[in-house]
Amino acid sequence: MKNKYQDLIEQTFDFPQEEFSVKDGELSFRGIDMNALIEKYGTPFRFTYLPVIGKQIERCRDWFNTSIKKQEYKGKYEYCYCTKSSHFNFVLEECTKHKTNIETSSAFDIDILIALYKKGKLDKDTYVLCNGYKTEVYIKKIKELLELGFTRVIPVIDNFQEFDILDEQIDQELEIGIRIASEEDPKFEFYTSRLGIGYKDVVSFYNWKLKDHKKFKLSMLHFFVNTGIRDNAYYWNELHKFLSVYENLIRNDADITYLNVGGGFPVKNSLAFEFDYEYLVDEIIGQIKMSADHVNARHPDVFTEFGSFTVAEAGGMVYTILDQKKQNDREKWNMINSSFMTTLPDSWAINKRFIMLPINRWNEKYERVFLGGLTCDSDDYYNSEQHTNAIYLPVYNKKEPMHVGFFNCGAYQESISGYGGIKHCLIPSPKHILLSRDENGELVDELFAPQQTSEQMLKILGY
Repeated sequence: MKNKYQDLIEQTFDFPQEEFSVKDGELSFRGIDMNALIEKYGTPFRFTYLPVIGKQIERCRDWFNTSIKKQEYKGKYEYCYCTKSSHFNFVLEECTKHKTNIETSSAFDIDILIALYKKGKLDKDTYVLCNGYKTEVYIKKIKELLELGFTRVIPVIDNFQEFDILDEQIDQELEIGIRIASEEDPKFEFYTSRLGIGYKDVVSFYNWKLKDHKKFKLSMLHFFVNTGIRDNAYYWNELHKFLSVYENLIRNDADITYLNVGGGFPVKNSLAFEFDYEYLVDEIIGQIKMSADHVNARHPDVFTEFGSFTVAEAGGMVYTILDQKKQNDREKWNMINSSFMTTLPDSWAINKRFIMLPINRWNEKYERVFLGGLTCDSDDYYNSEQHTNAIYLPVYNKKEPMHVGFFNCGAYQESISGYGGIKHCLIPSPKHILLSRDENGELVDELFAPQQTSEQMLKILGY
């Protein structure tokens, strides 16, 4: 009878997969023995496997460059990393190794770029796209970057007021962009994004402020929808409206040389995940080419700003099941040795789901369970997978500890949970391990940060 956990997975999914395999009842992630890491470092721990970052960047470049060649598109493709997905130095340095451009969201992002530049990790000819709502401090930081000699800084205008501040603060010639405020998905609580300038106002704003400006040249049009790049009527409708604005700007003599289609490529969140990236890229390039040809414009360079896509699949969290609580006849609660609210806040805040798999005991029978965190908050739990409304794990055995891993959760979690700060119920930040490969392909692991201590928390709290 096939009633082991491994049988369940192999009957439900196409398994093993590129990232996951099982040997002697234990899970490997991208060829890494996860149980060996547990024995060396203990749990809980967060890990980042750095080679995945470069792999994602090069995959995406290949999709776009292949499509550009196939469709005889005359513009270039430029990959930007969206810093807000993960600000850690090891992430940014991995991106700069692959010569990515950078998209920033705040004044402190500029400080990160200056630090990288001073370390010799960032070239001055890197495109730096300054997005987000710009305070005076943010604009002063942009000016500082320009004064250091960065030659491809493009502030993307979010509102009318910040253009005037830019005009006051910056004296040199500068390429700028305009972000279009896209209409939101019908399921949203509001109709139009708070970010950017409305579709109907872009051309009039260009004619009013930019057409004959002595310093600034409008070179980029920026577009992004919160749901990301998806093959649905909503996305294609918004892209069509974006390209209509682009065509109107060209007709009004704007020299738009860059089209930025934003970010939002989906990340694998289930063993059943399927997404045709190549088809989406082909369609986007084809639509842009058709639009440029329609107004006899040269094909603009295409920019993307991928954050989660770049870093999410490099990261994971590993916990140990401490105990099982049976609250009634049907509900079994497996208690982890940490908190979902503090280590995977997306799972609590927006009900995001990740790939969850046991690390060991795959050759044992399974049961349906709920996963609970250590805080005293009733919302600190994880109760379903992306592909089903239940969680199945090997049967709990107090004498044989079970470890569980959450994978492809390397984006946003540390930022949202407040890395190194105060956590709900003072549950500490877990240790963080960096994983890479040496020149011979051998695994290299190092402790980036130990688990947060009570002394560190007490200092923050003023004790």
